[in-house]
Amino acid sequence: MRTRVVTRLVAGLLATGLAVSACGGRQSTSPSDDDGGDAGACEAGSGRMTIATGNSTGVYYALGGGLAQLIGDETDITATAAETGASVQNIQQLVAGDYDLAFSLADTAADATEGTAAFDEPQPVSALGRIYPNYTQVVVRADSGITSIQDMAGKTISTGSPNSGTEVIAHRLLEAAGLDPASDVQAQRLDLTKTVDGMKDGSIDGLVWSGGLPTAAMTDLFTALGDDVTFIDITPQLPALQELNPVYTEAEIPAETYGTNAAVPTIVVPNVLLVRDDLDDGTACALTKLVYENVEALTAVHVAAADIDAAMATEIDPIPLHPGAEQAIEELN
Repeated sequence: MRTRVVTRLVAGLLATGLAVSACGGRQSTSPSDDDGGDAGACEAGSGRMTIATGNSTGVYYALGGGLAQLIGDETDITATAAETGASVQNIQQLVAGDYDLAFSLADTAADATEGTAAFDEPQPVSALGRIYPNYTQVVVRADSGITSIQDMAGKTISTGSPNSGTEVIAHRLLEAAGLDPASDVQAQRLDLTKTVDGMKDGSIDGLVWSGGLPTAAMTDLFTALGDDVTFIDITPQLPALQELNPVYTEAEIPAETYGTNAAVPTIVVPNVLLVRDDLDDGTACALTKLVYENVEALTAVHVAAADIDAAMATEIDPIPLHPGAEQAIEELN
C-alpha cells in the first residue's frame, strides 16, 4: 500500500510541477468552512485547503507541494500550496484566513502562541505536530574575513526574506554576538535565490539560512563556488538563544551534505505544521495521521522528511497541540 502511495505521489508531483502555486492567498473555502470532519472517526471533511510554505528553493516549498498532492490523493479535500516568505508571514496569513495549514519554525510558532517578538498578542493557532528539524546554515565568502558572527560587523549579510523564520534566527544570532541587526551590519532582506546570486557575484559577504538538509539553493552555491565559500561555527551563540527559547539545540551538518571537508557544528530548531484553532477536530486528526503515516512518501519528495517521527510529534512545548492532532498521535503511538 505504501509503495503505491509513494509512486502515485511522485508521479503526481512530476506531472504538476510540485503542485505548488506561485501566488499566495486562499483559493476557496477551507474544510472548516465547508464540511467538517467527524472527530470520533478521525475523518477529514471536504472542500479546499491552502498550504503556506516558503522560498521556492527551500524544503518547505518542496514538501508543501508533496503534502498538497498527498491530501488530494487520500482525502476529499483539494489542496494547493503556495510560495511564501515563510514562518512569520505564514502565521500572520494563517490567522488572517489566507491559508489553512502552514509550515513554521518552532521558535517563531512559540512567539506567536505567547504573543512575543513579531506578535503583539497570542495568536489563535495550534500545531498538528513536530516534523523535521531546520539547520541554521551560516555561510560566508572565504575572502570576506568573517570567521564568527562578531566578524559580521560592517559586512553585507543576507538575513533572509522579510518576516521569515530565517530572519528571526539571523537577528537573534547577531544580537547574541552583541551586534545590532539594524545598524551594525548591512542587512539584506533577500530570499534565498537572490541571496545565492549575491554570494556568487560578490555583492553579499555572508548569509543566514534556516532550512532542511540539503537545501537545493545551498547545494547550488557550494557546487558553483566550492572553497570560495565556507560555513562558520555559530554554536557559541547557542546559550543565549536557549535563554530565549529551549527549542534551540546543537547538531552537525554532515560533510557529505554539501561536499565540505568536515561536518559543521550548528544550531537546529524543529519545524511544526500549524492550523487555526477553529479547524474541526476530525480534519485535524485525519491530516495529522496522513503526515505521520506517509513519511516514506514525503521522503520521496525530499529527504528531510525522513526525520518526521510520530514518537516526537508532541515535543513542541510551549506550542499547543490541536485536540484533533492529539487524538491522532495517541492512536499512532
